[in-house]
Amino acid sequence: MQDDFSSTDFSVHGPKAFFSNMPLSKTLTMNIDVPEPWLVEPVVAIHDLDNILLENLGDVRTLQAVYELEALLLTGHCMEKDREPPRGLQFILGTKQRPHLVDTLVMSNLGYWQMKVSPGVWYLQLAPGRSADLYELPSKLIAIDSLRGKLLHIEVQKKKGKEHEDLLNADDDNHVQEKTDNKGWNTNLLKWASSFISGDASLKKKAEKNTDLKDARQGETINIFSVASGHLYERFLKIMILSVLKKTERPVKFWFIKNYLSPQFKDVIPHMALEYGFEYELITYKWPTWLHKQKEKQRIIWAYKILFLDVIFPLSLRKVIFVDADQIVRTDMGELYDMDLKGRPLAYTPFCDNNKEMDGYRFWKQGFWKDHLRGRPYHISALYVVDLAKFRQTAAGDNLRVVYETLSKDPNSLSNLDQDLPNYAQHTVPIFSLPQEWLWCESWCGNATKAQAKTIDLCNNPMTKEPKLQGAKRIVPEWVDFDAEARHFTARILGENVEEIAEAIPPSSESDAPKPDHDDSSQDAKDEL
Repeated sequence: MQDDFSSTDFSVHGPKAFFSNMPLSKTLTMNIDVPEPWLVEPVVAIHDLDNILLENLGDVRTLQAVYELEALLLTGHCMEKDREPPRGLQFILGTKQRPHLVDTLVMSNLGYWQMKVSPGVWYLQLAPGRSADLYELPSKLIAIDSLRGKLLHIEVQKKKGKEHEDLLNADDDNHVQEKTDNKGWNTNLLKWASSFISGDASLKKKAEKNTDLKDARQGETINIFSVASGHLYERFLKIMILSVLKKTERPVKFWFIKNYLSPQFKDVIPHMALEYGFEYELITYKWPTWLHKQKEKQRIIWAYKILFLDVIFPLSLRKVIFVDADQIVRTDMGELYDMDLKGRPLAYTPFCDNNKEMDGYRFWKQGFWKDHLRGRPYHISALYVVDLAKFRQTAAGDNLRVVYETLSKDPNSLSNLDQDLPNYAQHTVPIFSLPQEWLWCESWCGNATKAQAKTIDLCNNPMTKEPKLQGAKRIVPEWVDFDAEARHFTARILGENVEEIAEAIPPSSESDAPKPDHDDSSQDAKDEL
């Protein structure tokens, strides 16, 4: 199969579209519209595809990106005979020899479920544990033989004598046995077929060093997830990773939502994991067609922080901490990971209220929010803990999606989506309020409590509008050293010099980049959702 691109210049011989009078000084984003069952990602791109400034392209005037079809979707709807969808029912997918390569659970919303697949023949069955104990479903043979993916309608029924047992409200909420290994869960299926192919030789040379570094870390693994979009916030993300690792002796595994990561970051992170001795995994979940979709990229990113927590991770993962990309950690995150959340599925830090200069921007202390919260605190979404076992057992994901579907169609609702949604829903999805020192941000907290801060977030200041990089160097002394270390490492891996890495981030991207942090709450949003 031949492509349509010239091997000698930048011309395109096949179908093409031409847009004249494109704005040179406006920040643009590049994306592609693909069939619903496709999961596509950029694999080659020199420029920041989230922050394109055509005036910076120079004489070449050409921006190129290569996208890859990473996987197809196997989706379906599961119903229980004469009953509501069996929310929380768990499926596994694999081969005869390896029956558990991927897993998922059934949502209450239309009994929907979703899995990533590649072409081939697969076996779908109930996950061992409570799902298989209560329900009957013969193993299903599924052939993925086209690029259209597959949609299945499945009907299950409870076993005799189990008709009145509740799937979720069981004392034993461990549906998937803990001995199940979740390493490589999201990529197991795709890597399995090509596991015999040799990998990067330079990575293999570092494998022994990586093993030694991991062995030096003792205790239960701390699972941390984050999301970043654009080269600037990937720069912040590397700094956050270093700050976490340098403050704990325990193993750490990072989970990154891959939808918006650049090819450069995905090239660097395997080397960084080997160099510093941590694990990582890139995860994704395709936005369901029936769920009201956001149009702005920034709001889509916010939504991914909260709407799919029950299904985006492997079912064997029991707990995870979200840490914002632009956060600096100053303590052992194992303390937070081990904290007793008193049976709550979520734990957030309430907004500080000791910086009185910001009183006019605290919209949650007046109007709609004051009446709705009824004395409960309004929490910041830059750092939070998810007890995934409790989250799934209480169907918190379903409850949040129901609230989201109701509110999101109103343009005046959910101004700060990932923050407003859990705060609004905390009457039904209860939140454990973390001690205040777990999240400090200058805008809301002031300097009096900075010395006790366990993490520092570079949240936006709605009063001063100070650029992120400028604020980072001023607020966090250790940030400069972390940044230099991360930039030198990135330059070494990419074969570039440090100045080129810095210059690759245009100054305007600080204010224009879609960013999963939105603490710049304004007066306009204070009275309504």
